[in-house]
Amino acid sequence: MNRKSMLTIGIATVGLALSGGVAISAQDKYTVKVPGGLAFSEFRGYETWQAISISRNEKVEAVILGNPAMIDAYRAGIPRNGKPVPDGAKMAKVHWATKQNEFFPDATVPGKLVNVDFMVKDSKRFADSGGWGYAVFDYDAASDTFKPGTLAGTPPQGNDAKCGFACHTRAKTRDYVFTDYGQR
Repeated sequence: MNRKSMLTIGIATVGLALSGGVAISAQDKYTVKVPGGLAFSEFRGYETWQAISISRNEKVEAVILGNPAMIDAYRAGIPRNGKPVPDGAKMAKVHWATKQNEFFPDATVPGKLVNVDFMVKDSKRFADSGGWGYAVFDYDAASDTFKPGTLAGTPPQGNDAKCGFACHTRAKTRDYVFTDYGQR
């Protein structure tokens, strides 16, 4: 092998090693878990779920999404009718900081991603929290990664799979679900 071929192979090897190192260091959001075992991966595909409703306060605005099982439950009148949400139903709430719309200054639109909250109905796994498991994953824009939410987050959250139970007990008569399905 001549010197030019060896140099080409060496440069290609270094290039592959460097690109592999970058790929390895980037976080796959689906590997993150909260204590108690609830993982981001349990909500794979949430980005394409149907919108249930929206919410906002002075700090953030959000869209609440549901997987097909949750949407079917809403269409059947749950939770308003007092029946329990079926196991397998999932919800996601994506929070963004608000910003003014550049074309309509009276309107706000999503700004920077803040976090993603999740709920999953699994009455056996989460029997001691009303049948629901909860998770909050805060987003760090600087590193483009997610981590379990903390009491310092927005909103403040404990970071285990039962973190939302205390707050959601206000909606116990609605199977711990706050959000109504927006009329279409």
